[in-house]
Amino acid sequence: MTAIPRNKSMIQRLYGWTMEKSAHPHAEYWLALVSFVEASFFPIPPHPMLGLMCLAEPKKAVRYALICTLASVAGGIFGYGIGFFLYESVGLWLLGVLHLTESFPAAACYLRDYGAEIILVKGATPIPFKLLTITAGFIHMNFVTFLWASLASRAFSFMLVGLLFRLFGAPIKAFIDKYLAWVAGGFIILVVGGFIAASALSGGGSKTADKCSHATLESIGLDRK
Repeated sequence: MTAIPRNKSMIQRLYGWTMEKSAHPHAEYWLALVSFVEASFFPIPPHPMLGLMCLAEPKKAVRYALICTLASVAGGIFGYGIGFFLYESVGLWLLGVLHLTESFPAAACYLRDYGAEIILVKGATPIPFKLLTITAGFIHMNFVTFLWASLASRAFSFMLVGLLFRLFGAPIKAFIDKYLAWVAGGFIILVVGGFIAASALSGGGSKTADKCSHATLESIGLDRK
């Protein structure tokens, strides 16, 4: 029973440390680092840090968002490498530490069957991007597909914030805090709606979704042991 409070305390300390770096003289480098490591193993997303930096200097908001995007994609490549080359020795341990082990079989199933669409949708939402990157490497997803889908989803996730701050300045913060999830949700509905329609026409959408929601590594033929 004592492990959960310790874990929460650790997350709180890491969050506080991240927020402190937003005011550091070399904040851009710290933003790049947080964005990179979050895509493969770090538990704190860069969005709060990005928001504070954009709030402090709205004219640099697009620059900050671009830093987040490129660093996150680079970190995603690192996570892909972990899944591809080091899943048994490092990937399994990371998923356990991040409490993502139970989500892994379903993620592997969805990525294997749906590919880029899952990265486009999930990569633009709060669902841990690191789960997708490690899983994509594990299933040997086509790297070019992984790369462009990651770039598109990460760009949407970060550049929307940067553009809003750049266009409207600090007053946009209240709108972002209140409505950004709805804007992102609208985008996701469009993507998912189109994908569901395509899957329905091909006759396999609901069966695949049901299979993946109850997937295990053995059931989808990905158990390497």
